[in-house]
Amino acid sequence: MTRFKKFGLIAAPALALVALSGCTTGFKADVARFQQLPAPAGQSYVVVADNPQLAGGLEFAHYADMVGQRLAQTGYVQANDPARADLIVRVAYDVDNGREKVRSTGFGGGYGGFGPWGGGFGGRWGRPWGYGFYDPWLFGGGGFNDVSSYTVYTSDLSMKIDRAADNRRLFEGKASAQSLSNKLTYLVPNLIDAMFTNFPGQNGEDVKITLPPEKKG
Repeated sequence: MTRFKKFGLIAAPALALVALSGCTTGFKADVARFQQLPAPAGQSYVVVADNPQLAGGLEFAHYADMVGQRLAQTGYVQANDPARADLIVRVAYDVDNGREKVRSTGFGGGYGGFGPWGGGFGGRWGRPWGYGFYDPWLFGGGGFNDVSSYTVYTSDLSMKIDRAADNRRLFEGKASAQSLSNKLTYLVPNLIDAMFTNFPGQNGEDVKITLPPEKKG
């Protein structure tokens, strides 16, 4: 017998939560950076939206302030007059519509097997694989399986820095993450933190960055 449950954004099987939840294991992001930035020496900057749909909104202004704070910590200075800024920092962010995943969390005995992953121990013919997002063996046989579905979202943050004098590109970076949340108020600040971890990084590097979970209380 197989039971099937569908979970929303934050409710999911325990294994999925361990793999994807920022609250339990920290926020994990893939960060790619290409850079030819000179050492910071008080160059001024202005942060603008790289996506016209984000320009002019209070939401973007909030995240632009976060980016500016990190740039200031690095040694750059916010331009008093945006038209006279030494560096133009272009920022964009997005989250997709999500993909549904399916995973088994119960006990299965397909074709005589018994085990926590749906017949992994002693099946009639044996099974060369363990649990997975979708396992056809879970939907047959006389055992008991608890199958759950949940949604995984992919979020991205891109940042480009151009020298205003000649529009020469000095930095390109992209941070991407998968999570059970599609809330930009959670995702964008974490992606910014990931982008600025060991900023500006090595030219051509592609690194995995894990941020510690937020402290409770």
